Amino acid sequence: MSAVVGARMLDGVRQWLAESGTEPTPARVAEALRAQGRVLGDTEVLGAAAQLRSELVGAGPLEPLLADASVTDVLVSAPDRVWVDRGGGLELTGITFRDAAALRRLAQRLAAVAGRRLDDARPWVDARLPDGTRLHAVLPPVAVGSTCLSLRVVRPRAFTLAELTEAGTVPPGGDRILRALLDARLSFLISGGTGTGKTTLLSALLGLVGPKERIVLAEDSAELKPEHPHVVRLESRPANQEGAGLVGLDDLVRQALRMRPDRLVVGEVRGAEVVHLLAALNTGHEGGCGTVHANAAGDVPARLEALGTTAGLDRAALHSQLAAALSVVIHLVRDRTGRRRMAEVHVLERAASGLVVTVPALRWGERAFTKQQGWTRLNTLLTAGDRGDGR
Repeated sequence: MSAVVGARMLDGVRQWLAESGTEPTPARVAEALRAQGRVLGDTEVLGAAAQLRSELVGAGPLEPLLADASVTDVLVSAPDRVWVDRGGGLELTGITFRDAAALRRLAQRLAAVAGRRLDDARPWVDARLPDGTRLHAVLPPVAVGSTCLSLRVVRPRAFTLAELTEAGTVPPGGDRILRALLDARLSFLISGGTGTGKTTLLSALLGLVGPKERIVLAEDSAELKPEHPHVVRLESRPANQEGAGLVGLDDLVRQALRMRPDRLVVGEVRGAEVVHLLAALNTGHEGGCGTVHANAAGDVPARLEALGTTAGLDRAALHSQLAAALSVVIHLVRDRTGRRRMAEVHVLERAASGLVVTVPALRWGERAFTKQQGWTRLNTLLTAGDRGDGR
């Protein structure tokens, strides 16, 4: 856009449009410019209109990044520090905001679109935009120096298992193990850190579930998009400004159990819902699954123990439930190059102490999984399911 349409002039146009309550069409922008005593050519007017529409109804300068099919995350830490992740680690882009105020306005407008408040009284927000994009924003002074904005893109189509194998997330031959796991109706969790691809892998696996099975999803933020003909989606809801109306993930799991699920899926196990999930998996709901944050597959029992304790379930009871409820943990990592990959598959066993531990069954290999000490146990579970013997 021509430099003749400067920051001060755009602010004037923005204020005029706000006061008149009109859309930033080229005609209205031209009218607003004339109201300021400026007459510009068609090119300048169209440029000003495009910028204002981007600020007022789109994602501003971030629009081209969100439209890029390879981008999974857009992270803004300052007006001139906009990063993206395309699956190979963070990359600094050339995208910039005019100033800190423009970045703050965008964060507040996106929060409003999601039906949330973002201001000095409530300086952070975690929400989902209408298109499924996950929004997180923090305003100064909580965010030191600048508004911080994080957008996680949820693609309209889930990756297939074949695509994940081709991309190197799943090693050659790993798809056969995962298909057998689903066919055997084993209950499993996918573990890993933030951004390791847990939701992506889970969506792909759910797409392989038999078309006659009913999948019921319970999520804090609706991110799972399996390619499956029978999916029921439940999403939690925060309390309103008066503190009423909260619907938690534990509430959703309880409701899901009354909806005749063939597969009960918890998008991310991170609270009291762990108690209801384990109880469900112990009462005939085979093939349930979900994701959990953990640094390693071996840390999953301790992670679930901590969650269960906060929900009022003592250690012994939690491990008793866990031993009967869960069969497999699939662990994902991001290597030093930023590539996501399926690092390990563990089986769960009860130790002499009575506590549940995980035992490595398969480890990542460039050409194929390498079998570990738990492989015999895993193979037994997979083949028992093939014979229809159950677990």
